[in-house]
Amino acid sequence: MLDGVSGIITNTGNNNGGNEDPNSGTSPNTTSPALRSPNRISDSLLWEKEIAEIAAAGIRGPKSPTTAIKYFSAYLSLYERHEIQEYSQIYFVGHQAQKHPATLDQPTCNYGYDDERGDYNIIVKDHLAYRYEIIDVLGRGSFGQVVKCFDHKTGMTVAIKLIRNKKRFHAQAQTEVKILKDLVDWDPQDQHHNIRMTDYFVFRNHLCIACECLSINLYEFIKNNNYRGVTINLIKRFTVQLLQSLCLLYEHGVIHCDLKPENILLKHPAKSTLKVIDFGSSCFENDRVYTYIQSRFYRSPEVILGMSYNTAIDMWSLGCILAELYTGLPLFPGENEQEQLACIMEILGVPHRYLIEQSSRRKLFFDSNGNPRIIPNSRGKKRRPGTKTLSHALRCHDAQFLDFIEKCLSWDPEKRMTPDEALCHEWIMSRHSNSKSGQSPVW
Repeated sequence: MLDGVSGIITNTGNNNGGNEDPNSGTSPNTTSPALRSPNRISDSLLWEKEIAEIAAAGIRGPKSPTTAIKYFSAYLSLYERHEIQEYSQIYFVGHQAQKHPATLDQPTCNYGYDDERGDYNIIVKDHLAYRYEIIDVLGRGSFGQVVKCFDHKTGMTVAIKLIRNKKRFHAQAQTEVKILKDLVDWDPQDQHHNIRMTDYFVFRNHLCIACECLSINLYEFIKNNNYRGVTINLIKRFTVQLLQSLCLLYEHGVIHCDLKPENILLKHPAKSTLKVIDFGSSCFENDRVYTYIQSRFYRSPEVILGMSYNTAIDMWSLGCILAELYTGLPLFPGENEQEQLACIMEILGVPHRYLIEQSSRRKLFFDSNGNPRIIPNSRGKKRRPGTKTLSHALRCHDAQFLDFIEKCLSWDPEKRMTPDEALCHEWIMSRHSNSKSGQSPVW
């Protein structure tokens, strides 16, 4: 269900899992049927009947908590026997999982369900919200974890993002849910290549976001191609889809804030259809909260310089991504923010004085005359402004492709190409481009 977002999100099950007293009620018989020995024929027949009933209860549609407890109490912890009654429909109980014994007397670390960082202690084959079966862990990050799950209600495989049980992460995740819900409303036919949220809920104090399950990301795609880059025609197919995503965001004033190869996933490993994922850092232009955004290699100069920013930062990231798809390596591989800006100036030259004067961090990068501070990196290399051209850096002579990237990488965000303008660029509109041969098997 995709209900509105206000305060604490509550749509699937109970959002008070770690706050209620799990000691109330009586404990059912905890002897597992698997430990019983059918010593007589009548016992054996009863046992076979019980197994059949349990199997039926686990497969045929949703059950009430009372029915689930009747058939599966032996597989539920004391905490779960209390918790399950807060859910109206039970699809799966994780009866094959090696469950955590919830700490009933001390609510430390969310009754034992969390680690010290506030991440949920994931157990493969266990349930989320008595509906989703955990299949595998897909990834971890500062926000929490992503797991691959089977949805026992719909029969679909989904990816679920479990947000850390910390107030600041929960608050940002509510913004993510709001944007993901809006994306569904703005694009009901799913034509703009943004990740599709299918459900969201709070489980044991963790905000969980369920989305469609996709394939490898573009960084993995580049890696699988031995960092050799891909053909310009394939890059163009990717670019059109990315622009369709950014057009929708631009239209509604949403800034992705973390566009990079890792956050662009193929729908299928052998096809070129893709989706933009991870709106965990995203915001609306009229409600910007953070100043430290974007992954470094794809960070726009206005963010580095501490200037005001808008949707144009995503177009900067796009330009960096296209260059990386072509060469197989990041265009601006700075070790830190100082070298990041030095990498940019090495190709684009020094920014205009009026931009430097808008910077709240200019003293870190420029002297009082607006001259760049030339600082060697960890290998002793000094990057000097304007000593490379984009064509030289990419080893590319496709004029239309180079012009497209240059228009994404304008120092001035007001002069940077918008997604709508980019879709009308001659490189996008032209049918064929000069192409590397023998690069990529993807079509």
